[in-house]
Amino acid sequence: MSAWVITLTFLLLSAAIILAFVRLAQGPSLPDRVVALELIAVITVAFIVTYAIAWDRPQFLDVALVLALTGFMAAVGFARYLERGGKDNE
Repeated sequence: MSAWVITLTFLLLSAAIILAFVRLAQGPSLPDRVVALELIAVITVAFIVTYAIAWDRPQFLDVALVLALTGFMAAVGFARYLERGGKDNE
């Protein structure tokens, strides 16, 4: 894979995670923050997968898979919390 493609991918993922952190900090409601937190988890998985492909480290793909599954379970937990009338539910 070309070095400029890897660099561009890391730069775009960095910009995406910064924007997601801004949304996480600003809110304005709890569901918005939950979506931003899930987006950060997905971007982190993308970072790990990109690193694993770029530097030929296939063992990191297992780490990415575990993080993706953990993020999914957290999304289910947050959804159940909000469904049952969680704090600041709009």
